[in-house]
Amino acid sequence: MKHAFLILTHNEFRVLQALVSRLDDERNDIFVHFDKNVKDIPELKVDKAGLFVLRKRIEVYWGGFSMVKAEELLFEEAVAKGPYIYYHLLSGVDLPLKSQDYIHDFFQRYSGKEFISFERVSKAIVDYRMRYIHLFQKCFRDRSSLLYRIRGLLVFLQRGLLLKRNRKVDFHKGSQWVSVTDGMARCFLDSKSWIRKVFENTFIPDEFVFQTLYMRSSFNEIIYDEDDVSSGNMRLVNWSKDHLFVKDWSASDLERLEKSSALFARKFNGSDPDFLGAVVKLSN
Repeated sequence: MKHAFLILTHNEFRVLQALVSRLDDERNDIFVHFDKNVKDIPELKVDKAGLFVLRKRIEVYWGGFSMVKAEELLFEEAVAKGPYIYYHLLSGVDLPLKSQDYIHDFFQRYSGKEFISFERVSKAIVDYRMRYIHLFQKCFRDRSSLLYRIRGLLVFLQRGLLLKRNRKVDFHKGSQWVSVTDGMARCFLDSKSWIRKVFENTFIPDEFVFQTLYMRSSFNEIIYDEDDVSSGNMRLVNWSKDHLFVKDWSASDLERLEKSSALFARKFNGSDPDFLGAVVKLSN
């Protein structure tokens, strides 16, 4: 059976083509969702892999439920063409750190495991993100916007009036980026109505959906690594010191990338072609 690589992308198309080129293997199919805000879609080239650029696209906004809906579109397209042994959700600024032979051997060795990462999170963060209604989701990053301020005021009022939602849901948090079996992919799609009911109008739901769904499903004893965020999904992430945002990798990080046991790393940009080429060589 083949592997499916599901890519969410909106910029840095030089990196995207590098990613697609490194996934270009006859054992893979590649599915790409371009943010509807992208007007000029680049032409991606493959020789061996199946390549499917989704015709149905939506506008994706950071922190909003639109991210989850875009994921649903990718999984729907892939599952319809499957089944696949694994479905790997990636961003368009990720790159593999290992060869395709290595990656396929790795997932064959741990076949049946779910690669979903978990991290500890405070009750205050869960309450703020998941138990209050967050409106005006297109404005989550625009702090100068009046709607951003109104949204903050509405959350403040909900907290003051103790108007919590989702009180009976046991939430779990981790990385949005996962590698899951066909069974887990179908569980995700079969749970669409529940996911909408619970996560619509929450804040950054993509970091909670797979983790929460996994823990309430019949799959919750086959996680690969529940204790380590990075090895849980085999993605290497360059977090800032305060762990508030993900930094782009740069040439000074090449040795760390070379020594990593992770299969993929995020995130990259195309500003340094020599560095990008050096990272691509790691997966030869």
